Amino acid sequence: MFEPVLLKNIDVPDSHLLSTYEAGGGYQALAKALREYSPDDVIELVKQSNLRGRGGAGFPTGMKWSFVPKQAGKPKYLCCNADEGEPGTFKDRIIMERDPHQLIEGLALSAYAIGADTAYVYIRGEYVTAIRRLEQAIAQAREKSYIGANVLGSDFKFTVHVHCGAGAYICGEETAMLESLEGKRAQPRLKPPFPAVAGLYSSPTVINNVETLACVPHIVMRGPAWFRGIGPDRSPGPKLYCLSGQVRKPGLYELPMGIALRELVEEHAGGPLPGRRIKAVIPGGVSAPVIPEDGLEVGMDFDSLAAAGSMLGSAGVVVIDDSTCMVKVSTRIVEFFHHESCGKCTPCREGLNWAVKVLRRIETGEGEPGDLEQLEMLCKGIFGNTFCALGDGAAMGLRAALKHFRDEFVAHIEERRCPFH
Repeated sequence: MFEPVLLKNIDVPDSHLLSTYEAGGGYQALAKALREYSPDDVIELVKQSNLRGRGGAGFPTGMKWSFVPKQAGKPKYLCCNADEGEPGTFKDRIIMERDPHQLIEGLALSAYAIGADTAYVYIRGEYVTAIRRLEQAIAQAREKSYIGANVLGSDFKFTVHVHCGAGAYICGEETAMLESLEGKRAQPRLKPPFPAVAGLYSSPTVINNVETLACVPHIVMRGPAWFRGIGPDRSPGPKLYCLSGQVRKPGLYELPMGIALRELVEEHAGGPLPGRRIKAVIPGGVSAPVIPEDGLEVGMDFDSLAAAGSMLGSAGVVVIDDSTCMVKVSTRIVEFFHHESCGKCTPCREGLNWAVKVLRRIETGEGEPGDLEQLEMLCKGIFGNTFCALGDGAAMGLRAALKHFRDEFVAHIEERRCPFH
């Protein structure tokens, strides 16, 4: 029987307060690490756990930490990506609002491991409650020496700053976030150099997602073998899934990594609305290619979804039923990416602009022969040719919709109307 790990405290009264977190064993992992482990020991624990980043890419966390040079001659920084701009995603917000000390302890342990004494939490400005709770929790942790000049009486010093973004989706891309932190326009950087070598202020920097960092105290406290025992060996651990769309019980669910998408949607989230059938599911935020109903047996982990032609992404699971027009869904998604494109590279900026024009034409019954081939050509020109994954996400999603629901696009063009109206 799976027991919640990351969400175990969220229904406890005053779960955001330090006293509540301490009563549940909070900050014991930090004390244990400072008492028993060297920084390299902590990195090794996280490596052994097979923890992979929960922000979208799924890169092994311990490996990322190990890339930071030991003798850099510059300060090292830890950045927490709390921008959470992916539509359909709301997992990090709940951690920061309901259990912010879990994140702070994860930040402290991660900073200790990589040799950083400063962390920045880059959070979207719309998360007003999360910002307030996080700043309150930082003040509480400082009073009890969980952060500050001498953490728990040790030589480790650690400071956390909260930096509010202005709502740009592109700031979820790690190097664009660094540009924004430095006060510049948020646009992706060319890599290499990678942030671990030259990140914030050209110094070694590690960037991790809120959920990723929240896993670290539990790994330190309970051991990597325990963590690997949850879910598949290559992508283990507890996972937060955001369920939304046309489903009976939308919400945030914590379950093992690798759970079948069908079980997640039909058993835990209650299945489709009365009288409706599931048509498709977007498994990882709107960047992830849609999966038709007959593919829902796939496991919700990085490798299984990749093999199925999609991705876990942010685990923002959007359920679409048979009353919904997939042309309309595709148009809205591509409109979003077009609006949020930073404009730095031509394939994304111009390709998405043309894709929106063609999709709007099809949706309003003005589609022309050759439009679908034009969309496929635009996807080919965008995918793999951009500085960051924003363009790739838009192209992958549109390609999948054209592949699985081409008949709906054809019907719009031939009937010159939307069959769902």
